[in-house]
Amino acid sequence: MKAKRAHAKNRERNRARALLRLKDRALAAVAEGIAIADARLPDNPLIYVNAGFERLTGYSADEVLGRNCRFLQGPGTDRDTLNQLRAALREQREITVQLLNYRKDGTPFWNRLSITPVRDRSGAVTHFIAVQSDVTAEKQALDALQKANEQLEAANRRLRQDLEAAAAVQRSLLPSVLPQIPGIRFAWRFLPCQELAGDFLNVLALDERRVGLYILDVSGHGVAAALLSVTLSHFLSPAADRSFLYRTAPESPARHLVASPSEVAARLNQHFRSGGRAMQYFTMVYAVLDVDTRELRYVTAGQRGPVLVRRDQAPIELESGGLPIGLFPSASYDERTVRLEPGDRLYFATDGLTEAENAAGQEFGVERLLEICDLNRRRPLDESLTQAIACVQQWSGATSLADDVALLAIECDG
Repeated sequence: MKAKRAHAKNRERNRARALLRLKDRALAAVAEGIAIADARLPDNPLIYVNAGFERLTGYSADEVLGRNCRFLQGPGTDRDTLNQLRAALREQREITVQLLNYRKDGTPFWNRLSITPVRDRSGAVTHFIAVQSDVTAEKQALDALQKANEQLEAANRRLRQDLEAAAAVQRSLLPSVLPQIPGIRFAWRFLPCQELAGDFLNVLALDERRVGLYILDVSGHGVAAALLSVTLSHFLSPAADRSFLYRTAPESPARHLVASPSEVAARLNQHFRSGGRAMQYFTMVYAVLDVDTRELRYVTAGQRGPVLVRRDQAPIELESGGLPIGLFPSASYDERTVRLEPGDRLYFATDGLTEAENAAGQEFGVERLLEICDLNRRRPLDESLTQAIACVQQWSGATSLADDVALLAIECDG
């Protein structure tokens, strides 16, 4: 019986020794650095390091056993991270940090260090096990990504500032002071869908008795559309010597005459031609109002005709026709005439209003524009445009529309 018990104990010891040898081989084979410090001795000296630790740090086991592992620290090691590490050791709790360490040859590397306390049966901490991983490549990749993101954010900020500056320039070109003509009022509203708009409008005195007004819509959105709209605002300015709104007198090149709407459209079409990769064109309505006769001559190029609201009559959409400007060099443009009577209103709108869609994909449409003009005929002209903008925003369910909206209106006193 004693022999059997002795044999069983011996077998158990052999099994334990084999298990310990297996654990030792496993620790030695692990790629990560593993170190064990004795928490019962002053300064937590190392009592074991594996081959992974030696490969990672360049130190042999004989060089580090009995020492605290602070020899891996150097001038670039973050002090705050070290304070966190010391606090965890002092409080005998787990911690994982990432800090800059140095190999024996002075080469820095980023070390992901995980420390776990080991307790005996009574709960007292006897050892600390540290697992070290070289995460230099990962850290460098993350740092590069963070730097790239910071550069991208800085570029976005600069771009945003540039867009805001460009939008301010574009807004400054809108009419700030409308012509003051007894018995005639003008009003406008401009609602860009982005910082920079492709729509534009203006009302300007051409001479002592004629006023020019236009509303245009450049194809596309963004910077390219805004640049063309700003360019057009200069070509459609009251500066007679460089404006398409005038022509030179045959008998005196120094004298300038007001060009007819059809002339203006034709000259623009010849000057602005889409071609190659820049397929850019624009639509517009240009009109000239004779303030003495109240006769308005207008031309449409790819846009719908204006809405006429006469006293005690249902609003109607006037005739339109003509191709967008910049598509076909041979396009021609016909003028139309309407005489404004006392109490009449005339509304011009870009297709950002009539083509605004609701959640079901239905367009706002011309009929709703006619209805708005009818419902608001008793309101002040300026307020009627505000109501039109509010209605189309309510229709689309958004304060920011999918396209620019420009509105221009004329009213004759009743």
